[in-house]
Amino acid sequence: MTDTLRYTPVEDIPKIRHELGLAFNSGRTRSIAYRKQQLSRLFYLVEDNQERIRQAIFSDLGRPRHEVDFLEISGTLLEIRDAYDNVEKWAAPQKSPFSLLWFTLSPATRKEPKGVVLIISPFNYPYFLTLTPLAVAIAAGNAAMLKPSELCPASASLLAELIPKYLDPELVRVVNGGMPETTKAPTFYLNDLLLYTGNNRVAQIICTAAAKHLTPVTLELGGKSPCVVDPKCNVKIAAKRIWSACVQTTSSFRSHSKTNSWKLDAYNELHPTDPKTSGMLGRIVNERHVERLQNLLDNTKGTIVFGGEIDKEARYVAPTLIRDVKADDSLMSEEIFGPLLPVVPVKDLDEAITFINSVDEALSVYVFTSDSKFKNKVIDNTRSGTAAANDTILHVMANDAPFGGYGASGYGYSTGKAAFDEFTHFRCTVDNPNWVEYTPMSARYTPYNLASLKRLTAFLHPRLPPRNGGSSSMGKV
Repeated sequence: MTDTLRYTPVEDIPKIRHELGLAFNSGRTRSIAYRKQQLSRLFYLVEDNQERIRQAIFSDLGRPRHEVDFLEISGTLLEIRDAYDNVEKWAAPQKSPFSLLWFTLSPATRKEPKGVVLIISPFNYPYFLTLTPLAVAIAAGNAAMLKPSELCPASASLLAELIPKYLDPELVRVVNGGMPETTKAPTFYLNDLLLYTGNNRVAQIICTAAAKHLTPVTLELGGKSPCVVDPKCNVKIAAKRIWSACVQTTSSFRSHSKTNSWKLDAYNELHPTDPKTSGMLGRIVNERHVERLQNLLDNTKGTIVFGGEIDKEARYVAPTLIRDVKADDSLMSEEIFGPLLPVVPVKDLDEAITFINSVDEALSVYVFTSDSKFKNKVIDNTRSGTAAANDTILHVMANDAPFGGYGASGYGYSTGKAAFDEFTHFRCTVDNPNWVEYTPMSARYTPYNLASLKRLTAFLHPRLPPRNGGSSSMGKV
């Protein structure tokens, strides 16, 4: 597998965008049969090339093959199959509920494709976060330009090779290169929707450029995802699931528990041999990110409980637990994207919730507890894109459940039916027959007949709801 990524010439990007627009305007994506055929081919792109995908991700991230199978391959195939199975239902026109006022209009909503969409994906899950949104974009009838992360050259090269072999090359194209190069082409942002998954800094650049063309943007930005642990929960299971997520998703967690010994026990169970040589732990994407993690660790005022080893040449960062981390610590300054687990001590659940609400909204809030009141208090009193109790990661793969950010962690959705709607224009249609002229609605024309207009106004006036919603607890206004 090559580690050299062939960049798309910047001058070719306007031509690619123009060709995608022409192909979309041909109307072939309007056919549900065509969409299902393309989704089927996308499914077999992954199914037929599983070993090559494993090799590419290992080359880019050193990720163990079994870990690749779990989310990158199985997760992607599940999302594609979900789109394939449901595209007819998702795309069907929707009639409005019967209304005596408006039934003559036969109001309905058409589910129409937005057009040419641009999908910019990150390095942490180079296939799942590229092909999952592509699947719903195809299901919605769009043409698509894909921009994989240049930080995963083997994966991006493989996508550039396989996409035109399996999918309609006139309607799905891959553009490779770094963000500085690709964004030099103004037409990079001349699309009908732009989906970006990545960090806040780049998101601000993308949104600024997209705004110049009034291009709508969907963002999935991640951020720091807090984890609240009830000391009364099954701490052994909680620790294993937290460590697994810390290694896989490189998120930051805050613990309600003041005890860290169970995290060490869980770590030793997950890694009975040195993870540097066991083949069970992935590598950091490049040396620059290793240096970034080294800087975060060097400047923390927390106490390293275990771990801390960093080998820049091998792109290896050992799973590391850091306790007594404060809000202004270096580890809390940015999304970590590495196996560093900072623990913020709190005296009680209220303090944990206050801490969570004092920082940017997270992509996910996690809580481990067997107490439903504890769980509900965390979820009811915090804000995030998603919330998960007693597990991590798996909610991304849950069927028919929207996955997306909120506030600083993004907006819009990138999986399932919610993502289909994101890539769809909901177009209202009405058709008013001529015989309506012989109903009270004819009073709307000039010259106004005051008596007829009064009857029409009375007919249109809705029934009044109870004041204050009918609740005496509101008191008098």
